[in-house]
Amino acid sequence: MSAPIDFYFDFSSPYGYFASEVIDAIGARQNRAVLWHPILLGASFKVTGQQPLPSIPMKGDYAMRDIERSARFMQVPYKHPHPFPLATQHAARAFLWANDRDNAHAREFAQAIYRNYFVDGGNIADLEHVLMLAEKCGFNGHELREAITSSVIKDRLRAEVDLAISRGVFGSPFFIVEGEPFWGVDRLPQLEKWLADGPF
Repeated sequence: MSAPIDFYFDFSSPYGYFASEVIDAIGARQNRAVLWHPILLGASFKVTGQQPLPSIPMKGDYAMRDIERSARFMQVPYKHPHPFPLATQHAARAFLWANDRDNAHAREFAQAIYRNYFVDGGNIADLEHVLMLAEKCGFNGHELREAITSSVIKDRLRAEVDLAISRGVFGSPFFIVEGEPFWGVDRLPQLEKWLADGPF
């Protein structure tokens, strides 16, 4: 198998959610592993000077329309959550812990988090809520609670986010394959062509 696809995502990103529903299928079609990396967009915003979409005049209004249209286009269930966006450090730390144990199962957990927020309107910023979702996915909630609140996993997530920024990751979803970056769910057709036919 050739080099993997690095998939960077923030759990508060609707476009990251859309990508999470299709990226593994793209990897399978192109015989590429997909490595999932949770990030915190707030950290990259400090570097780029960006702001959360809803706070940007004109662009924020357009984005809300585009998100719902994109969901319909991709045939992905979506109900705009409130509040939006929200803090996702608990979810990101939980994913890292789960991914160390079983990456396939961790992806199911990630999708459960995404769907809970963007379909059911769940409060994924709340630690207890994340633990509940983890237990529903078969993970040990007690072990996960200890891990999420430990300095080890906090430092780990901080290092992962710093590494992502050092690689030029500034949005969600963001993909890197063989050193080539692709930003946005709308770049997935380009990514797949790159994988299928080589650089262009």
